[in-house]
Amino acid sequence: MGKFNKSGSREMPELNTSSLPDLIFTLLFFFMMTTTMRETEVMVQFRAPQATELTKLEKKSLVTVLYVGKPSERFAKRMGTESRIQLNDKFIEVAEVQDYITQERANMKEEDQGYMQVSLKVDRETQMGIVSDIKQALRDAQALKINYSSVEKNN
Repeated sequence: MGKFNKSGSREMPELNTSSLPDLIFTLLFFFMMTTTMRETEVMVQFRAPQATELTKLEKKSLVTVLYVGKPSERFAKRMGTESRIQLNDKFIEVAEVQDYITQERANMKEEDQGYMQVSLKVDRETQMGIVSDIKQALRDAQALKINYSSVEKNN
């Protein structure tokens, strides 16, 4: 019968790191695909009003956002101090809202067009007249699903 030799120094085997670069690139690719970047720079002053009954939006890809407020300090000299409408990265007039919404709906898949929503992010100091004008333009564009963004009121 054979004998097992316990005399002799045993070393710890080296850790195999040959698959480590594959793992790193897989994680990098995963985070690049799941991370969303902010697409729009807010160019108006926006302090959301407070509300008590809030619901979270489900599919944010079907939501078109309109910012309404006074231009920020950087744009105040050029645009004035009256409330303005920001769509993507530019200021627009109320008359342009209907055309933009119609174009956005045309760019959507046909099955998603009925679920399109418009989110109004209106500064709490904005006069209601411009909001009424925007709502009328949205009605003319058949965009009837409108929500207002707000923050939860602290009791």
